[in-house]
Formats: sequence, C-alpha cells, structure tokens
Amino acid sequence: MNEITKFGSANLPSAQSLAQSLRGLSAIAASGGAVILKMDKTGHWVFGSDQTEVEDDSLWAINPFSFVHGYIAWGNGEPLGEKMVPVTHPLPEIGEAPKGADKGWETQVGLSLKCTAGEDKDMEARFAATSVGGKRAVQVLALAIATQVEKDQTKPVPVVRLKKEHYAHKKYGKVFTPVFEVVDWISLDGPAAAAPAAEAEPEADEPAPAETGRRRRRAA
Repeated sequence: MNEITKFGSANLPSAQSLAQSLRGLSAIAASGGAVILKMDKTGHWVFGSDQTEVEDDSLWAINPFSFVHGYIAWGNGEPLGEKMVPVTHPLPEIGEAPKGADKGWETQVGLSLKCTAGEDKDMEARFAATSVGGKRAVQVLALAIATQVEKDQTKPVPVVRLKKEHYAHKKYGKVFTPVFEVVDWISLDGPAAAAPAAEAEPEADEPAPAETGRRRRRAA
C-alpha cells in the first residue's frame, strides 16, 4: 500500500456517519509530530516555527477522518487552553476560560493533511482556524468530502492545492482567506500506481540545469 496517504482504517466511522458528521460541521486532535500549517496576514501559506512558505504547486492529501471541532483560548499570542474532539462527537463542554485569555473561548475547527507532491513530500501538517474565513474553508472542504463519500466511498480522500482569496475590509484593508482547491480524489491507500514507463534511449550528456533558489523563509 502507498503509505503517503494511508491513514489507516481501524475503528473509523462508517462512510454514512462520516458524511453526516461533515455536513453538520457548522458550529464553529492534533497529529503527533505534525507541523502547524497556516495562512499569514500577507496571504502566504506557511508552516513551522520559521514560517517556511509552502510551494505554490505542492499537493496535499486531506485525512477525511481527521476533522475536529471545539474551542481554544488565546492570550498574548499563545494558546492557553484547547479542547478539540472529532466532528463525529458533540462539541466539548467548556467551563470558565483560562486566566489571561484575550477573547475567552473561541470556536475552532481543524484537520490533518500530508504533502504528496513537492519539496515537502511526506510532511504531515495540522491546520486549525478560528477566523470566519478559515472556518468557512474547512466547512466547504468538509461538505465536498461528504458529497464525495455519498457518491463514491472508494475515494474519500481529496488531494488539494493550497490557494487563497481576499476581500476588502473597512478597517484592515485587504484580508486574505484560505482555500482548499480539490484537484483529485483518491482511496485511503493512496493513488493507483502508475504504469512503468518504457525504457528510454540513452542520451548524450548535457549540462546540468542551474539550481533554483529555495523558498524564502519568512519572519515569524
């Protein structure tokens, strides 16, 4: 099996249960070792503590069983508390917000994904959002998966490109919002293996192409 997008199937909810839960994602579990993926204020998708930019043409497989919802409390730019559960469960109960929380408990949604093509291939990431635009992007993707599962249960995994949209805000100017552009649907075992290419005739040596520069790293 292709391990790039194999998420495992033990103790997973049924396709019908998954579809119902994803369609109900409107009220608003992190993967161990996964980097944090987000869109910064300038509209760039970045990940990790050094805010490395995501390649424009990279592809990412979304784990359809990783959708979570719940609450998070932020204080001075740091998470003070977080309560997240799978979307197949009701929203968790919350008490008083942690001391120092800027806005109290905020609703949050999230998902896990893995890079399948590009410089960061095989890297696992977690995306979570409390903003209106971020939560809308997750909800749109969840509804797309629910529709796909109802149509073809054998290919419930969306392969996406990380895109962006923007709108004009009276106070903050241009505000960027994330978009998960679905380009393909694959099985939990990953894409079908490609047929072996015909053996090519040996070619004369050619000068190696100039090495392209790596992505710039953005200040946190």
